[in-house]
Amino acid sequence: MRLIIMPDPHSATRLAANEIASLMTARNSPVLGLATGRTMEGVYRDLCVMHREEGLDFSTTTSFNLDEYAGLSADDRRSYHHYMNSLLFNHVNIRLSAAHLPAGDASDLDAECTAYEKLIETSGGIDLQLLGIGDTGHIGFNEPPSPFDSRTRCVALNRKTRIQNGGMFGGNPDNVPTHALTMGVGTILEARHLLLLALGKSKAAIVAKALEGAVGPEVSASAIRLHPQCTVILDAESASTLSVETRSQALYQESQD
Repeated sequence: MRLIIMPDPHSATRLAANEIASLMTARNSPVLGLATGRTMEGVYRDLCVMHREEGLDFSTTTSFNLDEYAGLSADDRRSYHHYMNSLLFNHVNIRLSAAHLPAGDASDLDAECTAYEKLIETSGGIDLQLLGIGDTGHIGFNEPPSPFDSRTRCVALNRKTRIQNGGMFGGNPDNVPTHALTMGVGTILEARHLLLLALGKSKAAIVAKALEGAVGPEVSASAIRLHPQCTVILDAESASTLSVETRSQALYQESQD
């Protein structure tokens, strides 16, 4: 695992965007796995700037998002479809037919999950999977316990997760859907490179648990430690409760401002 600790959120998100851009320019037809949430907003903002000012080309890129809320249509403003369109897809030259998310309003959710897995496979697999980490230690919506061989499926959301995500639903966790479609941990681990980004003091405890605690299904993010090509980017606050030993193994970089 390659651990990088940056001094602040801005430099951390900029580095994550640079990692994605480097992969895109190195491959003729890159396949990206994308994530959502407040942590990723800065990453997508930086990628849009790179497209606009530096000519970063998305025209041959295929993308697969980790998850979507069950029961929400693509045009629902609370959906991850809307999130991705508003923050990234509408501002770059990606082909919308190549930008994939699970259909949360599919009539048969199990069939949708199976089809999503097949589409990832027929696209050649994911080159780089961007990840955040949730308050329960989840990657995607892989709530505890999530087996490390799990595949794309419909899952029940933990109450803690619904509280965390209540902001998009009027601040009321009871308005957050109870279920979501998510790539499984096994699906995520098949990506050729993993890139996990965490920011802020509120993430410090769960980051330490994922990176230093037991590796197992009770913290699905701990699975990244089994991956041969994994980069973790933290800001100073999200890294603040890591042990001295772990921090000593990290690569520290100066702010790029």
